[in-house]
Amino acid sequence: MTDENMGEKPATDTLPDRLSTNPASPFHNPELLERGVGIKFNGVDRNNVEEYCVSEGWVRLAVGKTVDRNGNAMTVKYKGKVEPYLR
Repeated sequence: MTDENMGEKPATDTLPDRLSTNPASPFHNPELLERGVGIKFNGVDRNNVEEYCVSEGWVRLAVGKTVDRNGNAMTVKYKGKVEPYLR
């Protein structure tokens, strides 16, 4: 193992503390989202997560197909245990 390999492994396996699907957000990471990120929230695998924060323990879930006047999905913030993983 070289130092280069050790430096690459955490980057591929470690997910950020906060991630958003909204391109206007400073927490948006398109490369990571293309790889596929799954979220377990309170032990249940969720597929409608718009944004999450592990350290603060919350997720924003989309509310059906409802959108605001700017075309962004309407969301509801829930608190609980957040566990992100790569698919």
